[in-house]
Amino acid sequence: MHGNTSPASPVLLGLNTFGDVGLGPDGAPKPHAQVIRELVEEAVLADQVGLHAFGVGEHHRKDFAVSAPEVVLAAIASRTEGIRLTSAVTVLSSDDPVRVFQRFSTLDAVSSGRAEVILGRGSFIESFPLFGFDLEDYETLFEEKLELFDRVRSQRPVRWEGRHRGPISGLTAYPHLEDGLLRTWIGVGGTPQSVVRAAHYGFPVSFAIIGGEPARFAPFADLYRRSLEKLGKEYTMLATHSPGHVAETDEQAREELFPHWLAMRNRLGAERGWGEGSRTEFNAQASRAGALYVGSPETVARKIADTHRALGTQRFDLKYSSGTLPHSAMMNSIELFGTKVAPLVADMLA
Repeated sequence: MHGNTSPASPVLLGLNTFGDVGLGPDGAPKPHAQVIRELVEEAVLADQVGLHAFGVGEHHRKDFAVSAPEVVLAAIASRTEGIRLTSAVTVLSSDDPVRVFQRFSTLDAVSSGRAEVILGRGSFIESFPLFGFDLEDYETLFEEKLELFDRVRSQRPVRWEGRHRGPISGLTAYPHLEDGLLRTWIGVGGTPQSVVRAAHYGFPVSFAIIGGEPARFAPFADLYRRSLEKLGKEYTMLATHSPGHVAETDEQAREELFPHWLAMRNRLGAERGWGEGSRTEFNAQASRAGALYVGSPETVARKIADTHRALGTQRFDLKYSSGTLPHSAMMNSIELFGTKVAPLVADMLA
């Protein structure tokens, strides 16, 4: 199989997953271990069909199997050759910046330079009580730890003092990368402060667009570019991340995804007080202007091209897993994304 994101394409295509726990033949949730092994197979296929990147998210709850993305990514590294390996996202607020750097610099070594990290605050909060952090410190934890991470990433001796952990006086974190600095992104949900903060460090931004119209993020993309210019930082890349599913036809893709989307939407909605989801809401999100990239290869490619034109992005990552969506359906989606969607995007934007 040799699908590819054509070098001529202005948009690189990637995939990401949270290791959503699917159902076995008996209708019971699969063991976490099985989900993780299937996820590795999905990443191997993504590499085979020539996709640019594969991201694994971090969660600490029973409906997602992955709590240690770097370990899963290291397993993927041993079975792949070209695909970039990234988190989606690493919840820096409840982690130690020194350890995050060390784990990803180690991943960079075992993958021969393919590691990236996307840092964020995360949309779930289970990691805070699990690791002994106070949610009252949600903002300051991220700001402080991002500053420390940036210093550690420089691969030079670190002198640093903060509120939430002990000081560091002139120590260096290892291993160092063979070539340059660790590729680091900031995952942004859509606040101006997050965009400006990313620009301050000169990190590229990945917008998580999980609802509404992707085009509404255009002002944030403009703010990011203006902020970089004002700060004298070099522009490198902007990306978006959205959920979706690819099948041979629009109808098949929607029918395959809808029940699993609805179950996950209602489970999270019950936790967050959203009220019930509906087919109407799903159809609106699946429309050309919505944030759900679901349909035939042509439909999904057109939406990716639309997003590129609206935001000026250079990368699109599809969150291809969705609650209890079967492994076989995800494998088919991945194959179509690499072999059909990627060349169509390149043609549409040529």
